[in-house]
Amino acid sequence: MIDYINQKIISQDRLNSTLNLWRFFNKKIVFTNGCFDLLHYGHVHYLAEAKALGDILIVGLNTDNSISRIKGPDRPIKDEASRSLLLASLEFVDGVILFEEDNPLNLITQILPDILVKGADYQVNQIVGADVVLNNGGQIRTLEFKEGYSTSKMVDKIRSETNQN
Repeated sequence: MIDYINQKIISQDRLNSTLNLWRFFNKKIVFTNGCFDLLHYGHVHYLAEAKALGDILIVGLNTDNSISRIKGPDRPIKDEASRSLLLASLEFVDGVILFEEDNPLNLITQILPDILVKGADYQVNQIVGADVVLNNGGQIRTLEFKEGYSTSKMVDKIRSETNQN
Protein backbone atom coordinates (compact mmCIF):
# COMPACT_ATOMS: atom_id res chain seq x y z
CA MET A 1 0.00 0.00 0.00
CA ILE A 2 2.81 2.44 0.79
CA ASP A 3 4.16 1.97 -2.75
CA TYR A 4 0.75 2.98 -4.14
CA ILE A 5 0.74 6.09 -1.96
CA ASN A 6 4.31 7.00 -2.92
CA GLN A 7 3.43 6.68 -6.62
CA LYS A 8 0.91 9.47 -6.15
CA ILE A 9 3.78 11.81 -5.20
CA ILE A 10 4.76 12.94 -8.68
CA SER A 11 8.27 14.14 -9.42
CA GLN A 12 8.85 16.88 -11.96
CA ASP A 13 10.42 14.21 -14.20
CA ARG A 14 7.20 12.15 -14.22
CA LEU A 15 4.72 15.01 -14.42
CA ASN A 16 4.38 15.35 -18.21
CA SER A 17 4.05 11.62 -18.87
CA THR A 18 1.47 11.31 -16.08
CA LEU A 19 -0.52 14.25 -17.46
CA ASN A 20 -0.35 12.77 -20.97
CA LEU A 21 -1.75 9.46 -19.71
CA TRP A 22 -4.64 11.16 -17.89
CA ARG A 23 -5.39 13.31 -20.93
CA PHE A 24 -5.27 10.28 -23.23
CA PHE A 25 -8.16 8.89 -21.18
CA ASN A 26 -9.98 12.27 -21.32
CA LYS A 27 -9.78 12.83 -17.59
CA LYS A 28 -10.88 16.25 -16.31
CA ILE A 29 -7.93 17.56 -14.27
CA VAL A 30 -8.54 19.68 -11.18
CA PHE A 31 -5.65 21.54 -9.54
CA THR A 32 -5.33 23.23 -6.20
CA ASN A 33 -2.35 24.14 -4.07
CA GLY A 34 -1.27 25.07 -0.58
CA CYS A 35 1.02 24.39 2.36
CA PHE A 36 -1.19 21.81 4.12
CA ASP A 37 1.11 22.05 7.12
CA LEU A 38 -1.24 20.53 9.70
CA LEU A 39 -3.82 18.52 7.81
CA HIS A 40 -7.24 19.12 9.39
CA TYR A 41 -10.97 18.72 8.80
CA GLY A 42 -11.17 21.90 6.73
CA HIS A 43 -8.44 20.68 4.38
CA VAL A 44 -10.02 17.26 3.93
CA HIS A 45 -13.44 18.76 3.22
CA TYR A 46 -11.97 21.28 0.76
CA LEU A 47 -9.95 18.64 -1.10
CA ALA A 48 -12.92 16.26 -1.30
CA GLU A 49 -15.06 19.06 -2.78
CA ALA A 50 -12.30 19.90 -5.25
CA LYS A 51 -12.07 16.29 -6.40
CA ALA A 52 -15.85 16.21 -6.97
CA LEU A 53 -15.38 18.85 -9.69
CA GLY A 54 -13.46 16.50 -11.99
CA ASP A 55 -11.79 13.14 -12.47
CA ILE A 56 -8.22 13.81 -11.29
CA LEU A 57 -7.17 15.99 -8.35
CA ILE A 58 -3.61 17.26 -8.36
CA VAL A 59 -2.37 19.10 -5.28
CA GLY A 60 0.57 21.49 -5.67
CA LEU A 61 2.42 21.48 -2.37
CA ASN A 62 4.77 24.24 -1.23
CA THR A 63 8.22 22.95 -0.30
CA ASP A 64 9.62 23.58 3.18
CA ASN A 65 11.77 26.45 1.86
CA SER A 66 8.79 28.04 0.15
CA ILE A 67 6.67 27.88 3.31
CA SER A 68 9.46 29.38 5.42
CA ARG A 69 9.69 32.32 3.03
CA ILE A 70 5.90 32.83 3.07
CA LYS A 71 4.97 32.00 6.67
CA GLY A 72 8.20 32.70 8.54
CA PRO A 73 11.13 30.74 9.98
CA ASP A 74 9.00 28.73 12.45
CA ARG A 75 7.06 27.06 9.64
CA PRO A 76 6.43 24.52 8.36
CA ILE A 77 5.61 22.36 11.37
CA LYS A 78 5.77 19.14 9.29
CA ASP A 79 8.41 18.54 6.64
CA GLU A 80 7.52 18.24 2.96
CA ALA A 81 8.01 14.45 2.89
CA SER A 82 5.45 14.03 5.70
CA ARG A 83 2.99 16.50 4.18
CA SER A 84 3.31 14.86 0.74
CA LEU A 85 2.70 11.39 2.12
CA LEU A 86 -0.33 12.47 4.16
CA LEU A 87 -1.93 14.19 1.18
CA ALA A 88 -1.15 11.29 -1.16
CA SER A 89 -2.73 8.87 1.31
CA LEU A 90 -6.11 10.54 0.83
CA GLU A 91 -8.22 8.44 -1.52
CA PHE A 92 -9.49 11.43 -3.50
CA VAL A 93 -6.03 12.93 -4.13
CA ASP A 94 -4.60 11.53 -7.36
CA GLY A 95 -1.31 13.38 -7.41
CA VAL A 96 0.88 15.57 -5.21
CA ILE A 97 3.70 17.62 -6.66
CA LEU A 98 6.07 19.87 -4.75
CA PHE A 99 6.93 23.34 -5.99
CA GLU A 100 9.78 25.51 -4.75
CA GLU A 101 8.47 28.92 -5.83
CA ASP A 102 6.36 31.10 -3.57
CA ASN A 103 3.37 30.62 -5.88
CA PRO A 104 2.36 27.84 -8.27
CA LEU A 105 2.26 29.86 -11.52
CA ASN A 106 4.96 27.78 -13.26
CA LEU A 107 3.28 24.55 -12.17
CA ILE A 108 -0.16 25.72 -13.31
CA THR A 109 1.33 26.77 -16.67
CA GLN A 110 2.85 23.31 -17.05
CA ILE A 111 -0.25 21.37 -15.94
CA LEU A 112 -2.91 23.56 -17.62
CA PRO A 113 -5.70 22.11 -15.49
CA ASP A 114 -9.29 22.02 -16.67
CA ILE A 115 -10.33 23.48 -13.32
CA LEU A 116 -8.27 25.61 -10.93
CA VAL A 117 -9.63 25.63 -7.38
CA LYS A 118 -8.92 28.02 -4.52
CA GLY A 119 -10.68 29.03 -1.33
CA ALA A 120 -13.55 31.51 -1.50
CA ASP A 121 -11.43 34.07 0.33
CA TYR A 122 -9.89 34.79 -3.11
CA GLN A 123 -11.44 36.78 -5.93
CA VAL A 124 -10.79 35.32 -9.38
CA ASN A 125 -8.49 38.24 -10.28
CA GLN A 126 -6.37 37.42 -7.17
CA ILE A 127 -5.87 33.74 -8.00
CA VAL A 128 -2.40 33.01 -9.30
CA GLY A 129 -2.64 31.31 -12.69
CA ALA A 130 -6.32 32.12 -13.26
CA ASP A 131 -5.51 33.96 -16.48
CA VAL A 132 -3.46 31.02 -17.75
CA VAL A 133 -6.27 28.54 -17.05
CA LEU A 134 -9.00 30.77 -18.48
CA ASN A 135 -6.96 31.48 -21.64
CA ASN A 136 -6.62 27.72 -22.09
CA GLY A 137 -10.40 27.21 -21.90
CA GLY A 138 -10.41 26.09 -18.28
CA GLN A 139 -12.53 27.16 -15.33
CA ILE A 140 -11.83 28.80 -11.98
CA ARG A 141 -13.82 27.62 -8.97
CA THR A 142 -13.76 28.89 -5.42
CA LEU A 143 -14.86 26.76 -2.48
CA GLU A 144 -16.04 27.89 0.93
CA PHE A 145 -13.82 27.09 3.87
CA LYS A 146 -15.19 25.31 6.90
CA GLU A 147 -15.51 27.88 9.65
CA GLY A 148 -13.16 27.48 12.59
CA TYR A 149 -10.46 25.46 10.81
CA SER A 150 -7.18 27.21 10.13
CA THR A 151 -3.64 25.89 10.44
CA SER A 152 -2.37 29.30 11.57
CA LYS A 153 -5.00 29.46 14.32
CA MET A 154 -4.14 25.89 15.38
CA VAL A 155 -0.45 26.80 15.61
CA ASP A 156 -1.26 29.95 17.60
CA LYS A 157 -3.46 27.96 20.00
CA ILE A 158 -0.76 25.31 20.55
CA ARG A 159 1.86 27.98 21.17
CA SER A 160 -0.44 29.85 23.55
CA GLU A 161 -1.22 26.72 25.56
CA THR A 162 2.47 25.72 25.62
CA ASN A 163 3.47 29.16 26.90
CA GLN A 164 0.87 28.98 29.68
CA ASN A 165 2.33 25.73 31.03
